[in-house]
Amino acid sequence: MTATTAFATGSRPVSGGRGPRFGNLMLSEWTKIRSVRSTVWSLAILVVLTLVFTALFMQMGVSNWDKADAAQQAEMRLDPTGTILGSGILLSQLAVCVLGVMAIASEYSTGMIRASLLAVPRRVPVLAAKGAVFALLVLAVGEVTAFGSFFLGAPILDSKAPVSLGDPGVLRAVVGCGLYLALLGLFALAVGAIIRHTAAGITVVVGFVLVITPMAGLLPGSVGEHIHAWLPTQAGFMITQQHSRAGDLLGPWEGLGVLALWTGVLLAVAAVQMRRRDA
Repeated sequence: MTATTAFATGSRPVSGGRGPRFGNLMLSEWTKIRSVRSTVWSLAILVVLTLVFTALFMQMGVSNWDKADAAQQAEMRLDPTGTILGSGILLSQLAVCVLGVMAIASEYSTGMIRASLLAVPRRVPVLAAKGAVFALLVLAVGEVTAFGSFFLGAPILDSKAPVSLGDPGVLRAVVGCGLYLALLGLFALAVGAIIRHTAAGITVVVGFVLVITPMAGLLPGSVGEHIHAWLPTQAGFMITQQHSRAGDLLGPWEGLGVLALWTGVLLAVAAVQMRRRDA
């Protein structure tokens, strides 16, 4: 391996069959992410737009409160935190899905992944480092977005459905929102690592979130309810609810655990493929 390749990957040259330490790999992946301006700007715009949409939806909800039926009003009073976080989370999760796929699939498209794999004898640590750095980044951005949305939306909704951070289930829901986005980002990254094509990977992940999951909710009977409840995004989203709602089959942490299980399985498949297939 040349010195140029080692410098590009942010790692030391391989010596005696031993690769760079995992900390060096994480530093390399962090350098890659922050050097791509589109990623940094996308995350910044994500935070701003999510806050804007949260404020708009909460203001619309308060303005149209008298026009809403009793069931909708009762649901908002039961779970104001879920209402606040859910108003902007759709935009957040779509952006995270796209960035998760691009974080690794774009390297396969450009051939940059070859430089990383040349620097590391074993390929799985590259995937692990990339996933760890991306998940931590999304977790930080997700928590900022979640707390910002809550502190922005709660005062607007206060006259109709008052809520504070100290109420039962609120802190868990707000913190869990960031955890949900981090796991969703890893889920998308795993799909990108398996498919290795940016456009195809984004289509699969977004289609799963926007098409398959809602359609599964239309399946009749108990079987349809269970399939819908155990899909990754539907299950993971339970963590953002302050209280359980009628018909919920999973609790908040159970739902997040289902999303973590889906993500772990996909990452395992991605790791096996990375070891067996050429870059």
